[in-house]
Order: sequence, then structure tokens, then C-alpha cells
Amino acid sequence: MENRISSFPPFIDKQSKILILGSVPGVKSLEKQQYYAHPQNKFWKIIFELFNEEFTEDYSERINILKKNHIAIWDVIDSCERKGSLDSEIKNEEANQIGELLESYPNIQAIFCNGGKSYKNLQKILGKGFRIPIYLLPSTSPLHTISFERKFEEWKKILEFIG
Repeated sequence: MENRISSFPPFIDKQSKILILGSVPGVKSLEKQQYYAHPQNKFWKIIFELFNEEFTEDYSERINILKKNHIAIWDVIDSCERKGSLDSEIKNEEANQIGELLESYPNIQAIFCNGGKSYKNLQKILGKGFRIPIYLLPSTSPLHTISFERKFEEWKKILEFIG
């Protein structure tokens, strides 16, 4: 029997302008109880480079960088069964209440999906043509093997909504 896992609470506040959505935390993230905790995941490296910040492993400092730049993060999946960390292994998933979150935080101007699973699930949750633009970004996971440079170029779209 596979273990049922759950996502973390959203990191969001009333000043958040963009929402970045992953699928569900991987094994390392669940162990550390931190978003994007796998050392090979490029999420934090991309965020720090986008905002010309000095990279740190300190999780509270990482969260402060998101807050300072009006970025919220969450996952599209509330809970699921999964062996390992692969999105392809996700079964019996339950969706997070993305619509309700967006109603509670009307300052969100755009949603960025960290990878295809997040994007496909969000389309099911919110439907196509949702009132807020939704962008698919290449996954920051080490399993998504395009170069860091290509990932970073795509992720620069976030800067259009931060100002």
C-alpha cells in the first residue's frame, strides 16, 4: 500500500501578486517540511537569480525573498498516494482549493505552473480561459532535463508581473 501524502499550506499574503503552483511535495520536501527542498531542484536558484539575491540555504530567508517580491507558492494537489517523487506515480489525488484561495487573495494577477502536471491539474480545477492568466513554466525538478539556462529564460516571465 502506498502512503498518502499531503501538500503544505499555501505561502501567501495580501500583497502577493503572483502564485506559483507545483504539483505536490517530493520526498525530500516532505522530510524537511519545506517547499522545493531537494538540493537538485532549481526552484530556489531561479528565484534568487531572478531578483539578484545572494543564494542561501536558510529556508526562512528563502521565504522572505518570496514575500519581498510578492510571490505566493502552493501546490495543485492537496493529497495523493505516491511512491517516490515522480509526478507519473501520483494516484488517487485530491485537489487543493485553488479557486477559493484566489477569491481570498484578489491581488493575484497571474498564475505560473511549475511543470506540466501542475498545469494540467489547474486546467481541470479552474477551466480554460480563467480570468487570471495561467502560464506553464518548465519544471524546476532535476528530472526535467532541459538546461538551467533554458529554464531560467522561461521563468523570467514572472518579472512582468512584479513591479
